[in-house]
Amino acid sequence: MVIWIIGLSGAGKTTLGQALVARWRQTDKGVVLVDGDVVRRMFEDDGSDEAYTVAGRRRNAARMVELCRWLDQQGIDVVCCILCPFADVRAANRSRFSRYFEIYLNAPLEVLAARDAKDLYAPALRGERRNVVGVDIAFEPPQADLMLDTARHAPDPDARITSILTRLGVQ
Repeated sequence: MVIWIIGLSGAGKTTLGQALVARWRQTDKGVVLVDGDVVRRMFEDDGSDEAYTVAGRRRNAARMVELCRWLDQQGIDVVCCILCPFADVRAANRSRFSRYFEIYLNAPLEVLAARDAKDLYAPALRGERRNVVGVDIAFEPPQADLMLDTARHAPDPDARITSILTRLGVQ
């Protein structure tokens, strides 16, 4: 099974993915976390501007799909955290994996810009930085299996994880 967690930068993909994997590993040690930033670093593709263009983002999404497919074919469950602005990739995922569940973390750009943990949005909104999804690269909200509003921090993130795992039938 592949759980594909998507959303704009700062929406909480990695935070949710890490929490989900930590809880899931209490009953199944074989769950793997695949994170877009980590994969980009593994391929030494995180320092160039090209890595963040539409073509660079598509290349990273293709790497992540193949990595997830490889793990899935071996019977390893995967939680994948990726921005993935590509509707065609997300649609194809539904037939690529043994089981696919998409979670969309939704937060308005104004909220994400206020958080701006990676210092992406302020320079992009001033026109000083390019290739920021949600600013100058379009992001069409997906038709996900589950949409979570992350504009405000959840009052009980543990309950959210329990709910997701229950819905997936793994707890």
